[in-house]
Amino acid sequence: MNLPELEKAFEKNFAQRGELGASVSVWRHGEEVVSLAHGWCEREREREWTAETLVPFYSTTKGLAAATLLMLLEERGMTPDDEVGDVWPRFPVEGATFAQLMSHRLGLAALDEKVSVWDHDEVIGAVERQSPNWPLGSGHGYHPRVLGFIQDEIVRRLAGKTLGALWWEKIAEPLGLEVWMGLPESEIHRVASLYPGKQDKSDLESGFYRDLHTPGSLVKRAFFSLRGMHSVREMNDVRAWRAGFPAMGGIGTAKGVAKFYQAACGAIPFFSPKLREWMGTVRSSGEDKVLKTKTAFTCGFQCDPVDGFGRKDRHHYGLSRRAFGHPGAGGSHAFGDPESGISFTYVMNQMELSPLPGEKCLDMVKAIYVM
Repeated sequence: MNLPELEKAFEKNFAQRGELGASVSVWRHGEEVVSLAHGWCEREREREWTAETLVPFYSTTKGLAAATLLMLLEERGMTPDDEVGDVWPRFPVEGATFAQLMSHRLGLAALDEKVSVWDHDEVIGAVERQSPNWPLGSGHGYHPRVLGFIQDEIVRRLAGKTLGALWWEKIAEPLGLEVWMGLPESEIHRVASLYPGKQDKSDLESGFYRDLHTPGSLVKRAFFSLRGMHSVREMNDVRAWRAGFPAMGGIGTAKGVAKFYQAACGAIPFFSPKLREWMGTVRSSGEDKVLKTKTAFTCGFQCDPVDGFGRKDRHHYGLSRRAFGHPGAGGSHAFGDPESGISFTYVMNQMELSPLPGEKCLDMVKAIYVM
């Protein structure tokens, strides 16, 4: 691990890349070995950013939500290969397993009905009436928003409480993580303000962004068929922090998320070997119908896809083929590596426009693996 290079990359983000406030936490074998925090919680520079600053991190939440559901399945004597319909009889994809759901294979990325993110029952009703966006077994595509509601409904049916409440009870509080899906009133004063990234005209010509702005495209429908929570202004609202959306509503510190991934990769004893296997085993890989690039998924986590020779196509998750985690819109990123015992998390409040990790964090990931 090249700590000077990691620190240099962190400082470069502020000096050259417009970073406003950010934290980085790197753990190895159960101990935090790097903690960097710098900048401001808002552009007015009223509150200094520290390692204790809380910030929303969008889809980085998905890994935390997946672990919560997997732990519940294990407690109930179930596995990812059991069928969702056993818990939810009106689930619209007959014979679908939890693993197929969590690895983005079910074709429920977009809903035909226009429903509000603020009405859970309305969303679930639309899910039950939805015809799959593609036939089961014909590939996969990232489910940016609907997936969280489906997982939350499964948890409510099995445990009688929200996924966010179960996350706190079963994982966050026992591990001492300052990470929430449903922020309590007592922590609101610690949350930094988010700021949107700027669209480069050249981005509009790429496959993903071209489709994102094309009316009726699967990409646009996947990101916009649920009304609400599309703007950064909405994410800066206390109402959003309290809601605890499992696909995009997580709030916490870099340290808290990185410590979670220490447990997820086995560096901190917490999850069973079986559960860690579920988190780390690739279930789907190939061209993504929504993100318009090659992706790979385990049960709820992303990892780097590999080519026909077993070589990584990219290194968002370091050098190890076994590393897994999840990025968030705007640039947040987190993962654990069972081979090296390393976990990494980067959170910030000046967003970029990318659904996958960008240079601001990938330069730091590179430094972790370069001596």
